[in-house]
Formats: sequence, C-alpha cells, structure tokens
Amino acid sequence: MINERAWAKGLHWVNNHMIPEGLRKELEARIKQADHPRECAVDVMYTVQKHYGYLSDEAVQEVASLLGMTPLEVDELATFYDFIYREPVGKFVIHLCDGVVCWMFGEESLMNYLCRKLGVKVGERSADGLFTVLPTACIGYCDYAPAMLVNGIPYGPLTPEKIDEILDQLRIEEPEPVIDR
Repeated sequence: MINERAWAKGLHWVNNHMIPEGLRKELEARIKQADHPRECAVDVMYTVQKHYGYLSDEAVQEVASLLGMTPLEVDELATFYDFIYREPVGKFVIHLCDGVVCWMFGEESLMNYLCRKLGVKVGERSADGLFTVLPTACIGYCDYAPAMLVNGIPYGPLTPEKIDEILDQLRIEEPEPVIDR
C-alpha cells in the first residue's frame, strides 16, 4: 500500500516500509544489541531523521514499530528533544542558545535579528530552503556568549555583523551539514 502523502513528499516505501531495507537492517541490528529496545529510541529517531531530514509522521510509525513502542510514545520523545525535528527544516538549522548567559548578552534581540534577516518566524524554513532558526537550551558555549550552533558547529560571540558574515559564508561554502539529505 502506498501512502500518497508520503509519496508526494518524496518518501519511497519499500515492502510497505518507508525506511530503506539496508537502513532498516542496520537499525534492527543496533536495537537487537541493546538490553532494552527503548534505550535506542533517540538514536534510532536521529538516524531516521538523518536519512530523511526530519522525523515525519510516517517515520514516527516506523520507529515505533522497530522499537516495540506506540507512535505516541515516540512522538512524546521526539518533541522533547530540540535536535529531533518533526517538521521539515532548512539545510542549515540554526539553534540560537537561549540559556541565561546568552540571554543576558542579547539572545532575544539576536533571535529577532536572525528571523528578520532570513524572513522567517522561529521554526520556519527560509524561502530559499536553506535556513531554519530554533531556540535551544544552553549549548555550553557561555564563554563565547551569545552563541549559536549551525548544524552542530558553534559560533560566538555573536553580533548582528557576525551573524551576517556567518550567513554569507554558509551560502557560499555550504559546509558539511549534520543532517544528510
């Protein structure tokens, strides 16, 4: 059975499963090695997300099936973690630290600046599909506050001018993204 919505999004079903057979076997082997399948939940979600770019509703169902969990249990975990994306994201995901130190040094105005600069609201993709801006808990880069991560790479201390330089550089060089497409 083909899920038309998934097919339209470019997700391909193999033997009634969205996850390609090779990836499915790799995940099954990883889960089998664990004492309890649920201890692999975040790792499995992240691996599936890495393959598709985000964790779709169909992917939540597949992950739940692999782990012997309900889709609701997987969704609850997925929505708890800042680095699991339940909606499509840009090629570069910008996590602006909203920890207390970054906030003291201007995080709020930098969030507004980033969103204005990219023409997005928090959580949206830019029109060119390159950027998504998200707040995140402390990233441990307090000595360079305010700071952000772009696909896991830290930047700081930030100013509007520094942000402009980083965005321009990302558009030109396109460093290796953390999320494979």
